[in-house]
Amino acid sequence: MNPIRMSKIEAAMRLVLEFRDAFNNHDVDGMSALMSEDCIFESIDPSPDGEVHAGVDAVAEYWQAYFTISPQVTLEVEELFGIRDRCILRWKHIFEESQNRYLRGVDIFRVKDGLISEQLSYGKG
Repeated sequence: MNPIRMSKIEAAMRLVLEFRDAFNNHDVDGMSALMSEDCIFESIDPSPDGEVHAGVDAVAEYWQAYFTISPQVTLEVEELFGIRDRCILRWKHIFEESQNRYLRGVDIFRVKDGLISEQLSYGKG
């Protein structure tokens, strides 16, 4: 792999980790700053197909509501890798650490022009 392509993949992975940090701080503004205006987020709920949220404002609204109903939620990275314009994040979504309540899954991110343009979430449930 050429160094320029590797650099883009590494930058995308750092972006996804920065997004995860904002998520863990419930910082919706910080998350939004890392997304393109026309981003797409496909949630895991409702089953079986999830729901599509289009545009940074709609995605931010989703996350704000989510953090309101899940005030202790954090995301633990189990694995992260990149290929072309995609990053694959295997995660453990911890709702209440004290009660060992969690969900495991995968997010597929697309990064375009240094911002997250797509996040497709899949969960084991």
